[in-house]
Amino acid sequence: MNTALLPNTMPEGPAPPSKEPRHTRWQDVSLEPLKPLIDRQLIVGDNIMVARVLLKKGAFVPMHSHLNEQVTYILEGALKFQIQGKEIVVAAGEVLTIPAGMPHEAVALEDTVDLDVFTPPRVDWMTGTDAYLRDQ
Repeated sequence: MNTALLPNTMPEGPAPPSKEPRHTRWQDVSLEPLKPLIDRQLIVGDNIMVARVLLKKGAFVPMHSHLNEQVTYILEGALKFQIQGKEIVVAAGEVLTIPAGMPHEAVALEDTVDLDVFTPPRVDWMTGTDAYLRDQ
């Protein structure tokens, strides 16, 4: 896959500020199946997005990059990332920050619950145009 920045990952501009806080339970957020070993849930704020990504052992996220800064927090399990020619294993309780525009890929070393935070929100994830992550 070409590791050029993926199109359609950025909103057109900052969202207007919300007037009210929102409280959400993950159990109330629909689970979106992406491929047999990966499901996710999204909660989107004005200028930030959090995704709960459920990966079964062996799930693979191919090399990609985006204009959104990313923070990955592993709640359970472990992911092995390839970034800038380095292998980085992120296990439960650990956090990885990925700068905007940096190509990366990951594989689940075991069943994993991953919390990804993006700023600004990933438009491609919100609109389902994230083909790199679906049925490949």
